[in-house]
Amino acid sequence: MPIVHQNDRCRLTALTPHLLRIEWSPSGTFTDDPTQVVVDRDLWREDRGELPLHVEPWRGGVRALSDGFEVRYDGADPSAAGLSVQARGGLTSYHSTWRFGEPVDAALPGTTRTLDDADGPVPLEPSILSRSGLGVLDDSPSLVRTGPALTDLTPREPGAVDLYVFTHGLDFHGALRDFHALTGPVPRVPRFVLGNWWSRYHPYSADEYAALLDRFAADRLPFSVAVIDMDWHLVDVDPQIGSGWTGYTWNRELFPDPQAFLDDLHRRGLKVTLNDHPADGIRRHEEAYPAMARAMGIDPASGEPVEFDPTSERFWQAFFTHVAGPLAEQGVDFWWIDWQQGTHTALPGLDPLWLLNERHFAQQEADGLRPLVFSRYAGPGSHRTPIGFSGDSLISWESLAFQPEFTASAANIGYGWWSHDIGGHWAGSKDVELAVRWVQLGVWSPVNRLHASASPFQGKEPWRFGPEGERLMGEALRLRHRLLPYLATMAERAAVEGISLVEPVYHRHPGRPEAYAHRATFFFGEDLLCAPAVTPRLPGVDLSATPVWLPPGQWSDLETGRRYDAGAHGRELTAYRDLGSTAVFARAGTVLPLTGGEPVNGVELPEHLELVVFPGQDGEHLLVEDDDGPEDTRRLARTPLRWDEAGRRLVVGPAEGDLGVLPTTRTWSVRLAGADEVHTLRDVPVGEQVSVELPDPGAPDVLGECFALLDAAQVEHAAKERAWVVLQRGLGDGGAGPARVADELRSARLDDALVGALTEIVTAA
Repeated sequence: MPIVHQNDRCRLTALTPHLLRIEWSPSGTFTDDPTQVVVDRDLWREDRGELPLHVEPWRGGVRALSDGFEVRYDGADPSAAGLSVQARGGLTSYHSTWRFGEPVDAALPGTTRTLDDADGPVPLEPSILSRSGLGVLDDSPSLVRTGPALTDLTPREPGAVDLYVFTHGLDFHGALRDFHALTGPVPRVPRFVLGNWWSRYHPYSADEYAALLDRFAADRLPFSVAVIDMDWHLVDVDPQIGSGWTGYTWNRELFPDPQAFLDDLHRRGLKVTLNDHPADGIRRHEEAYPAMARAMGIDPASGEPVEFDPTSERFWQAFFTHVAGPLAEQGVDFWWIDWQQGTHTALPGLDPLWLLNERHFAQQEADGLRPLVFSRYAGPGSHRTPIGFSGDSLISWESLAFQPEFTASAANIGYGWWSHDIGGHWAGSKDVELAVRWVQLGVWSPVNRLHASASPFQGKEPWRFGPEGERLMGEALRLRHRLLPYLATMAERAAVEGISLVEPVYHRHPGRPEAYAHRATFFFGEDLLCAPAVTPRLPGVDLSATPVWLPPGQWSDLETGRRYDAGAHGRELTAYRDLGSTAVFARAGTVLPLTGGEPVNGVELPEHLELVVFPGQDGEHLLVEDDDGPEDTRRLARTPLRWDEAGRRLVVGPAEGDLGVLPTTRTWSVRLAGADEVHTLRDVPVGEQVSVELPDPGAPDVLGECFALLDAAQVEHAAKERAWVVLQRGLGDGGAGPARVADELRSARLDDALVGALTEIVTAA
């Protein structure tokens, strides 16, 4: 780590050619220890040679240049006039210069702790990215880690400043790579995280929960995680003891045999998480109280509570031995840490949420599991402890509309595994269309966790939303489950490359203004682009209207296969979709792997996979599958899926790696997007290679699509007839073509939405 400059109170260190650390210490004491956020500063390894850096004196201080930055420091107390950093690499110096103490120009939003009570957009904390080409991570509030235990923390001296300036220009992926190298990698989440979660704040009994799961199975609704809210434990507590929010003792009236209940959930293919509000500690009514009291040096006969003290390693050891440990042995797979009780502890500057997340995560790792904690965001570095719980969202269109942008923006601070209350937690009113759209958004979210409040009228069971709502919500849940093979590969990508499953379009197209204007459009993994419908349908046409920017290249609608040519510069359009459809596009060459066969609970590696090919250019998907085990014993296999555009041939396999983790043979169902014909390859050994030819299905029936749209529209028949004449004349043999048709439709005295929907169809390809 080349020190650029150091005097008695200031130290400048180049960590990479694009990452500069700025320290200011009133006492002249600098730290090389890790902090709550920063875990490693030795980013420029010796095998890469000497870090390229030119240093020269400047105004009593220093001027230093690397490939990525120019820093000027006058040697005095840091000030806007005396300390500045410019990002190099083609950006204008005026907009790409940051001065000490000033905000970053054109900063991009990061995320925030919670969406509790949010009814639409809320302020977001800053990220490390900006359109000006640099970003600043302020690690000054972090405590310094001075020992091996997570509780070995020391506050910084008053007035200390510790900043990291990222000068990657518009290379957002490069900035995030350095960020994750500095703050730690994204963990590899267990496969079950990627399925459907069922969650509700409701006092279920074991029998009621079993009946619910029986109904889900009868309706072919697959789930992978059962979230049991706080009524699993005793809540009617003597007020002299405390409230019922915190609890660790099963409510035997609801769950007379907890072991049998958990065994039944596991038998059904579900993982289990229990809600925990830990603020009140362990009190005398708890079954674990005597053992906890003795472990903490308290006489159990005194009835004195065991206070929740996250700063005490002794408390944590006792908690995991006598409270969480026995529950894990019963079958609790991970914890939902529902912390809402402030940001202070006995150690000044320590947020208890950070320690809760880190300590639970570390304990699961120590127990030989692939670690997981479900909790709230605790600031930069929280990506190390997924999954994030975004809080109690309001039931409203405004709340729904903000969630795509909120989720994508979190990738700007490396936080990619948000779990929202899909469907909304509380308030609002019953709205079938809103409920359907929210579950559809859940399909294209990092985690799809349906949730509702304790109100008897707010459950998210699909059958509560009428025949159409039930059918469409069921289709969405089954689609999410079918996406598991794709999602697992993208989870591997997130762990290896630090690229979030949901990321803003501008991450890949940072020089295009349209990418920033469409912040509710996002990439979903490597191959898909999503623009979920988050507004009500328009009257007359009964379609939602969603603005989209398609990046350069060719794209196909995921459901219909309709192709869109976005050219070399991209294309703006409005996507019109009925209640059963979401605007999701696959880039040309995509091979999308889906789980085949009937949907079942759990996430076992499937014997039957369906492959959907989106032609237009060569493409490949490397299917990654493993045993979901801990990192040190992980078993992994990869199966290449290659599309040859010229030969119209899909080549499957052979699988490589530890083939013992896979089924011995597999059935592959292969089809072109939008085509009905399915080619099935049965009982193929996973170690063999097979291929199938997929002939071009021919031109789409554009007129047929337009007729169906007109026929369904609830507008005047005369308007439909005028539009139909224009379409037949322009799209028939010898017609003027799509562009001319679009112009004529606009002058045919038609409803704007109808014109827009027809124009999308006729100008797609």
